[in-house]
Amino acid sequence: MNRTDRTSALWLRRFHPAPDSTVRLVCFPHAGGSASFFHPVSVRFSPAVDVVSLQYPGRQDRRKEPCVQDIDTLADLIVDELLTLDEQPTVFFGHSMGAVLAFETAWRLEQKGVHEPRSVIASGRRGPSTVRAETVHRRDDDGIIAELRLLNGTDADVLGDEEILRMALPAIRGDYEAIEKYDCPPGRTVRCPITALTGDADPRTSLAEARAWQEHTEGAFRMEVYAGGHFFLTDHIRAVGDEMARELGTL
Repeated sequence: MNRTDRTSALWLRRFHPAPDSTVRLVCFPHAGGSASFFHPVSVRFSPAVDVVSLQYPGRQDRRKEPCVQDIDTLADLIVDELLTLDEQPTVFFGHSMGAVLAFETAWRLEQKGVHEPRSVIASGRRGPSTVRAETVHRRDDDGIIAELRLLNGTDADVLGDEEILRMALPAIRGDYEAIEKYDCPPGRTVRCPITALTGDADPRTSLAEARAWQEHTEGAFRMEVYAGGHFFLTDHIRAVGDEMARELGTL
């Protein structure tokens, strides 16, 4: 295994082999999230689909690495890793911060004219052009934990385990800094279609803000609304999986 292979193994996680797949799904985790969040997706689609989950620096087995606290830098690094893969028809799925990263990665690949995704599924995040003044990354630890409880995105056992939580907080804070300082360039669009998924009670994304994804594609746009908050997808895993399957052409 050469250095490039070792580096890619840090970033690109496959939980199940899919040597004969003809289509790929790349999954972008939320702030503080890890590749393992998408293990159930891999269970559903492998081996027919090559399910690749991204592992950002600063979490789990990469916790000793510094977090990347800038969306543009992180998207550039992800592009470098995805370019090491063989080219297949590909769908991007990103949740929350991951939705913005999926969009920015897709835009970069389209500019290069290689490995362009055929669609982006943006889940649990307002359109990139919408702006909210949010400063969660500046809060103390208790303030960040309060935000996690509001979003209901972290397992209660983890929130109650001080040691695990202290290990996770630096990555969570770093990711919040990256997404809260993100500034989408005016008029930035991708050519591929975008499907927006959102919860009807998400405290951080209104329906109008989710619909704003339509402004960022030159292709088709769809929006699906689910009952639930920011992490609606955990309660609607089958329905969200069906959306993935529809875009992958495996439904």
